Amino acid sequence: MRYVVIMAGGSGTRLWPLSRKGTPKQLLTLFDGKSLLRLAFERSLASVPAERILVVTGAGYADEVAAQLPELAAANILGEPIGRDSLNAVAWPAAVLHRIDPDAVIAQVTADQLIEPLEVFAAQLETAFEVAETVPSALVTLGVVPTSAHTGYGYLHRGAELAGFSGVHEVVEFAEKPALATAEAYLASGEYWWNAGMFVWRAQTLLEQLRLLLPDTYDSVLELAEHPERLDEIFPHLFKTSVDYAVMEPVSAGKGSAQVVAVSLPVRWRDVGGFASLAELFPADDRGNVITGLGVALAASGNIVVNSQDQTVVGLLGVDDLVVVRTDTATLVASREYAERIKELVAEVNGLAGEQYT
Repeated sequence: MRYVVIMAGGSGTRLWPLSRKGTPKQLLTLFDGKSLLRLAFERSLASVPAERILVVTGAGYADEVAAQLPELAAANILGEPIGRDSLNAVAWPAAVLHRIDPDAVIAQVTADQLIEPLEVFAAQLETAFEVAETVPSALVTLGVVPTSAHTGYGYLHRGAELAGFSGVHEVVEFAEKPALATAEAYLASGEYWWNAGMFVWRAQTLLEQLRLLLPDTYDSVLELAEHPERLDEIFPHLFKTSVDYAVMEPVSAGKGSAQVVAVSLPVRWRDVGGFASLAELFPADDRGNVITGLGVALAASGNIVVNSQDQTVVGLLGVDDLVVVRTDTATLVASREYAERIKELVAEVNGLAGEQYT
């Protein structure tokens, strides 16, 4: 049977102070009153019914997830007591679902992306499900057809087409975020897709790769699926790493017993990782300023302003290329050039003022 697991556990530190520990970016209702999580859930409903959708999130977010997704049963929300990276966000639900359905086929999707149109996404996810069901050894990853030489995304290098599936290709390499010249070469070659960080596989196939590549993780998640009451004891000690590093890259290099293939996503896609990507989703004025909430820019250009306060106004005068974020308890002013270092700033704020501001 088919299932969808939504990964919604990130803290969204690069969107601080808009994104906080209690309200991470995937739970912020920034998009016509909906959150990224809600949008991901609604996309998932095009493929499976609500009873076959699970959400993996931080335990501290579970109540808010339940409030935003009232269609979900409590058992369908898996709360991680501590973040252990994406490998465990896919391994744990795979073990849980395999225990109740040995034939489970899982689409692992994320809750920090905007994808349009829905119809195209649903059709390509259907293809990915068909590949995983027809080719039991397949670990399917979704690759966004690139529209620019973007340096903020990882890339998939496509190889030969998979027999019997038009437009589905073997993956011969996972490439890290490239320099601009390399990204331009990738785009010109026509052989690379953006790595969307979404996957479809049989639960059994993923678990078998864990048994071969990370046997301790394999043993632990099976024990956790059988004895969920041991969550706080087992989960914090799982090996912390990404699923790309632990499984997808080694398998694509010939290790394990599976094969990595990619299905294209010819969609409008945004990975909302930081303020630059968030700003791309809103209109800019004639000088390139993006302002959400109460704000005014005069003799200023290229600025990003996010003001969540209804009773205050942010005014910019004669400044360029800033990120200004105003919330009820914290204000960020940063050069756009340094916006990717917000995580470092948050660590300093936390050390100075405590977690109440982060």
